[in-house]
Amino acid sequence: MYHPSFNIGIQEEFQLIDGESRELLGYLSQDIAQGQIILQERNPEEQLARQLGSAVLEVGTRVCADLPEAREQLLFMRSNLLEQVHRHGLKVAAAGTHPFSSWEERSLVVPRYRDMVEDAQMIARRMLAFGLHIHIGVEDRELAIDVMNSMRYLLPHILSLSSSSPFWAGRNTGLKSYRTVLLNALPRTGIPSLFGGYHEYRGYVDTLVRTNCIPDASKIWYDILPHHRYPTLVIRICDMLPDYRDSLAITALIQAIVAWMVDLRQRNMSFRIYERTLVHENKWRAVRYGLDGNMIDFGIEQEVPTRDLIRELMTLVEPTASRLNSQAELAHIETILARGTSADAQIDIWQNSDQNYHAVVDHIVRETEKIA
Repeated sequence: MYHPSFNIGIQEEFQLIDGESRELLGYLSQDIAQGQIILQERNPEEQLARQLGSAVLEVGTRVCADLPEAREQLLFMRSNLLEQVHRHGLKVAAAGTHPFSSWEERSLVVPRYRDMVEDAQMIARRMLAFGLHIHIGVEDRELAIDVMNSMRYLLPHILSLSSSSPFWAGRNTGLKSYRTVLLNALPRTGIPSLFGGYHEYRGYVDTLVRTNCIPDASKIWYDILPHHRYPTLVIRICDMLPDYRDSLAITALIQAIVAWMVDLRQRNMSFRIYERTLVHENKWRAVRYGLDGNMIDFGIEQEVPTRDLIRELMTLVEPTASRLNSQAELAHIETILARGTSADAQIDIWQNSDQNYHAVVDHIVRETEKIA
């Protein structure tokens, strides 16, 4: 019987912050699966950006076999990133959006969307959004599609835990994940459709390429999808998180869900498939309320507090997490449920500082800099 590796890759997208003004200066991408840090310049004329642009750190492993190894690599990468940036008198912040910097002040675009500007215009120009992407090794493509179909149902639960973007351009949006709203304006994003298998998914991709919708599969950005190059299932729905422990806990949860669903499949069982339109209802609730609202349990067709649903999910996947050696990281999910998300903390800081957005940035920076 085939057994996926369930190995782990984590990509984090950081904000480069001016220490005085707290303005957003640039964009840093850190990928522990590739073992490098790359500065993505937001302001090409910045001398500092040019200095940091060549900074690449190599690590000993390209992928992580388990959560303890991922923890070690994540701490190593974050420590080195902070050291490099602090050397130039700057700061790093990790959150889904910057609380007050405006895309309208300068004609600048986050690099991964530059080639979309001609097509998407203002939608791409305003895309100052930062995410946490989790890769889980599922080498069999048919199995990856099978897990993707089932796992769509649980993506809102994951988003509610990772919400960290309540502010946008100096406004309290009233949402817990405004980054999701920004991303959903782009084509080929959000909850994917149901696919009958990998052949059907490849047919969809090939049709888009043949009709000049996209140059290749890298321009598909669904919340979950088989990676276009690596033998992984990548989950892209999470906001970027300042606390590395939150990132590892959500990674552990995602890995455990994937492994649990594979185990069900190999025992000729499956998680029930629900229509994308129904999943979207819960995704909206995660965007709006984070952990503080209710989601719909479509199995019983009733509203249930989001925290209760996540605790129920934890009970289901804990035996799998034990086999994956990720219990310690997964246990931190309960901490998030008890204290709230990064979005909740940012809102509390904002309210308790007379709506001072600089104080929110300072809080995010402090949380990002906490390395055990």
